[in-house]
Parts: sequence; C-alpha cells; structure tokens
Amino acid sequence: MRVGEIAAGSLLLASAGLLDPNFADTVVLLLDVNDEGALGVVLNRPSALPVSEVLGEWGDVVDEPEVLFQGGPVATDGALAVALAAPGGEGGAGFRPVWGRLGLLDLDTPREPGRGHGRPAADLRRVRRLGCRAAWRRRSPRGAWYVVPGEVEDVFGDEAPDLRRQVLRRQPGDLALHATRPMDPETN
Repeated sequence: MRVGEIAAGSLLLASAGLLDPNFADTVVLLLDVNDEGALGVVLNRPSALPVSEVLGEWGDVVDEPEVLFQGGPVATDGALAVALAAPGGEGGAGFRPVWGRLGLLDLDTPREPGRGHGRPAADLRRVRRLGCRAAWRRRSPRGAWYVVPGEVEDVFGDEAPDLRRQVLRRQPGDLALHATRPMDPETN
C-alpha cells in the first residue's frame, strides 16, 4: 500500500487544517472502504470508561489500556473490536478478517468453548481499540486528511496520545515534516 491509497488497513491522519473537534489530531484505522464511503475506528482517543463495565467478559482480554476509545459523531451507541489473529490462525468464531491478520471481532461471540455455536474466539492473539465507529462519505474536504499505510503496532502500541506524530515521522518525503508542525501555527 502506498501513501494516498485508500483501502482497509490505511490510516487517516487529520491534517493541521482539520479543526472539527470530533476529528482534530485523530488517527483513524480504516476497516472498510467502498464506493459509498469508509468505516473506521479512532486509534488515539482513549476514554475513561473501562471495557469491563460495558462489555463484561471481554474486559479481561483487551490489551492496555483497557478502556473504550472515542469515535466520530456517528453511531456512538455501538462498539467495534479490532483483534489480531494468532499467526497461522483464522481468529475463531466471530472474527472477520479485514487486513492481514487484523480483523473485527463480533462481541456477541462467546469467549468460552461450549457457550454458543462454532469455535470460540480463541485463535486471537490480541484484542484492542474497542470503541465507537467513525464513518465518512466519499467526499471529504480537500486536504483534511493524510492517507498513509497502517501497521499492526499502530493499533496495539502504547502511544495513543502521540500516535499521529509517530505515524507522520515514518512517512516518506515532505509528509514527515508535518510531524513537527504545531496544531496552532501561530504558536510557532
């Protein structure tokens, strides 16, 4: 995947010019892209709400931080779980691959064998980024987002507050320079 190519596994990085408080300074992992638009999860806005308070049995398998992440202003009443299948594994029941070994986990799937139908979701290596979805129509303000390739550690790393700058730093060419740009250019 190249910079600018929009596909599942791409990251949308808010440009400094995107001032909408719902998306300013955000990093969004795209999970589905089609002719109608895109669906993703925000990777760098942890809330204070513990996963265990909302999703019970899934709370003890979620990577740190074990909190729900804030999404966009769309569908704030549902949660998406991004999971990583074990190497060579298929992710188990309730797992839908999206990009490589990364996929979505159906949170209604029983974790324990014998509780429900099919295999348990035991083929999973990690679960994280449970949060509300963010969706866009195909038309977005020009220059509002940078589209870059994602990496698994963007989803499971520990650097949520500084994720946008870290992802920008590893980009080729002039795009990497945006990592040092202040959010408010007048403070420069």
